[in-house]
Order: sequence, then structure tokens, then C-alpha cells
Amino acid sequence: MEEQRGNLERFYRNKYLFPLFLFLFFIWSVIATDFNPKTLVEGFPNLVDFVLRMFPPDFDAFPSLIKPAIETIQMAFLGTLFASLISFPLSILASNNISTSRLVRNTSKSIIAFTRTVPDIVFALIFVSAVGLGPFPGTLALAIHSIGMLGKLYREAIEVIDPQPLEALEAVGANKIQSIKYGVIPQVLPSFVANTLYRFDVNVRASVVLGLVGAGGIGFELIMAMRLFKYQEVASILILTLIIIILSEKISDALRKRIIGEEVLK
Repeated sequence: MEEQRGNLERFYRNKYLFPLFLFLFFIWSVIATDFNPKTLVEGFPNLVDFVLRMFPPDFDAFPSLIKPAIETIQMAFLGTLFASLISFPLSILASNNISTSRLVRNTSKSIIAFTRTVPDIVFALIFVSAVGLGPFPGTLALAIHSIGMLGKLYREAIEVIDPQPLEALEAVGANKIQSIKYGVIPQVLPSFVANTLYRFDVNVRASVVLGLVGAGGIGFELIMAMRLFKYQEVASILILTLIIIILSEKISDALRKRIIGEEVLK
């Protein structure tokens, strides 16, 4: 009885402590970030003036933006492709149900965690300083950062597979590679395809941001137009960026349905 009363007291104490902590952290965050709606309201006329300067968009700039727009898609494609090729073996080595060496598992998990923790824009800055401006450092940054996310998702998919096919393959004398080929890949393929295409979708958006630090693509054109106060060209770039993102979503959805099967996605 005393133990139940003690558990009940701890429950109510924790029940109120956590909301109190969240409330105090909220107040602290508001103060630390200078969050002030009044400042936003006072700056609203400047925001309206900035938007008005972008109209009408400079549609004559569209032809010159086609090449960097294609570069943006190519950066996302290559970054996702290279990341998926590297992430797959890493996820195998990091999975608890496939990899037998603790050292190998921990090393692979550390690599995946590191590439996921460091923001892609930091990788872009590093590669820009190493190889110069252009889409190449942007592609490298997307690839390295995507390894972390894809590696984590791949590993989680591998760790929840049905172990019976693997056990059956091992019972008939299949080696490790054969077990992975016939026992793991068929089970995780739909998840791999879905996650890879989703990452491509994310990388299209990220490649636009990476252009802001000189990593090529249409983002580089955007920051240059902003610096030169070509606001109407900025509007054209934003419109083209929106078109790219919408098209990438449509293409990714169509590929998922075609490869995985529409009935699986419902």
C-alpha cells in the first residue's frame, strides 16, 4: 500500500514538473531569441515594400535560369544516388540483426550519425573552400549529408525484417552475401525505394539553399540577384524554384507508385 502511494505521488509530481519545465523553457526561449511580435508588425511595411519591388517578375530572365535550374535537379539526383549507394552497405554493417561485430556496428553507426548531425550547408562551405564554387561542392555536400539520413532509415528497415527467411537460407548453407541478397533485400526494397525518393525530394529543396553559399544551382543565382537588388529577377527565380519543387514531388510520387505499387502506398 505504501509503495502504491509512493508511486502515485511520484506520478503526480512528474506530471506537473514536466509542464512546468516546458513553460519555463518557453519563457526563457522567448527572452533569449528577442521574440517580439510588435517588431514584426512595425517591420511589415518594409516587407510589403520588398514584395512589391519583385512585381512584375522579370520573365525575360527565364532563359538564362534554365541551366542553373537543371543543375539544381542534377545536384539532387547525383547526391541522392551516391548517398544511397554508400548508405546501403553502411546500414547492413550497422544493423544489429545482420552485423556480428560490435566494433563494425558501432563504427558504422558513428559514421551515419556524424553525417546526419552536421548540416548540409556546413559540408557545402567545407567543399566550396576545397574545390571552389559551382555545383560539384553542392553535390558532395548533399551526398555526405544524405548518407546520415538514408543510412538511419535503411538500418531501421533492416532491423525489423522477418528473421525466418534468413534462418532458412542459413540452414541450407547460404553465405552472408546470399542471405542478404535473397533474405534481406526483397523485404526492405519497398522501404528503400520510398525513402530514397523522399530524400531526392528533400535534396531538391536543399540544393536551392546550398546555392546561397556558392554551391551552384539556382540558389546561387538567387543570392546574386538579391545582392544586386534585382528584385524582379528574384521573383522569377522563386517562381522557377516553385515549379522545380512541384515537378520533383510529382515525379517522386509517380516513381513510388510505379516501383512500389499503388496498393502499397494507400
